[in-house]
Amino acid sequence: MRKLSLAAAVAAFALAAPLLAQPPAAPAPGPNTWAIDTAHSAAGFSVKHMMVSTVRGTLGPVKGTIEYDGKSVENIKVDVTIDVSGINTGNQNRDNDLKGGDGLFEVAKYPTATFKSKRATASGAGAFKLVGDLTLHGVTKEVTLDVEGPSAPVKQGPATRTGASATTTINRKDFGLSYNRAIEAGPVVGDEVKITIDIEATRRSS
Repeated sequence: MRKLSLAAAVAAFALAAPLLAQPPAAPAPGPNTWAIDTAHSAAGFSVKHMMVSTVRGTLGPVKGTIEYDGKSVENIKVDVTIDVSGINTGNQNRDNDLKGGDGLFEVAKYPTATFKSKRATASGAGAFKLVGDLTLHGVTKEVTLDVEGPSAPVKQGPATRTGASATTTINRKDFGLSYNRAIEAGPVVGDEVKITIDIEATRRSS
């Protein structure tokens, strides 16, 4: 009888071992978790060319999550990932240059940029400042986003939607984007880059 019990215990352990080895399941999104709707969100940038004209471009898909209780912007938390490899300025040769090395994005090595918020403070009706860490080209710096929104939530079927637009200006050299070709008239690319992020986010309606 003892040998039978021991054999049963060994068999039970063998069956349970694969389950014990599996990592715990990720927690289900909370009621205040909003998912960024990639199809209706976008990130773009603008920079001076030869200090004369402004070149504008877009980046690839935007994804991530937002924690927001629908009441206080001070409680907002944002975790965003942007596909830098999808950069598009409307000129294929320029896009290829930007994606490559020589002090530029090096998308093969750094295909994404991320923003993780630290704190938010209201800055007027329908606006707030969102401070967080921007990681770009392998470099992390604290930046402040000026945000318009969030918009009033709108219910659509089983989902509720809200949106916001954010802007910030960075110095590209702070992130190792040291492209420094120059001509007699001066630098080809300005140091300051304005970044714009437009986001639509959804959650299941209660």
